[in-house]
Amino acid sequence: MTAVTLTEIGDRIGCITLNRPERLNAIDGALLDGMDAALDELGSGAYRVAILTGAGRGFCAGADLSGTGQPWTPPNDSPAFKVTYDHQVRLADQLTRLYELPIPVIAAVNGVAVGGGLAFALHCDIRVGSETARFGSVFIKAGFSSMDMGTSYLLPKIVGAGVARELMLTGRIIDAEEAYRIHLVHQVVAPDDLMAAATDLARSIAQNNAYGVWQTKIGLNAALDAPSLRHAKEIENRTQVLSGFTNNPTEAALAHREKRSPIWDAL
Repeated sequence: MTAVTLTEIGDRIGCITLNRPERLNAIDGALLDGMDAALDELGSGAYRVAILTGAGRGFCAGADLSGTGQPWTPPNDSPAFKVTYDHQVRLADQLTRLYELPIPVIAAVNGVAVGGGLAFALHCDIRVGSETARFGSVFIKAGFSSMDMGTSYLLPKIVGAGVARELMLTGRIIDAEEAYRIHLVHQVVAPDDLMAAATDLARSIAQNNAYGVWQTKIGLNAALDAPSLRHAKEIENRTQVLSGFTNNPTEAALAHREKRSPIWDAL
């Protein structure tokens, strides 16, 4: 069974499914290999938006601690600390690839998303949760710190530093209702409606011009790291000037006058 599948669900929307349902889609080497292949394909220009979800009743339960999964990196003769470090870096780098994809990614969180599973959700641009979704920065409960897989960077940006501190220091697991209240997820729906809600959201993004979506994603990520408002505005200024050299603004105005949908430039 393939640990990760990538399918197109129409309108150039890709759906990545973490596919180890018997382990609540826990992370092992096979899942990492599958995600690498999926990210390669999603970055090829064939897709406009992606949805990330899990098979079965879980989104992702974090690292597979059962000892039955494939190793994260090939066995070698390095010292144990170097092997562990290489494992850590592999997943951290993969999550960075997910965050930096040139297309938006929507997490359709269908169940438990803890540890590395929470990190997968955090690295997506938008999160939609099933009523059965559960979230937790549980690394600290496993004897580690909660400083893992980008959580210390992304969680405070999404929910605020105070809320992030409490979640990371306690390792508390929260339900979908609380996740919505703290703005960790943007929408909570019934389990049977999750993929439809995520797909509707993906289509509403894909209807916009590809250049604008691409530049908004990468520009917003850059602006969030900008040291000042002035720096962020310089990013915006350059992005908007370049936008004017596409046909999209002219086409948007013409389509508005003619009361039709615009025909955007290809990216």
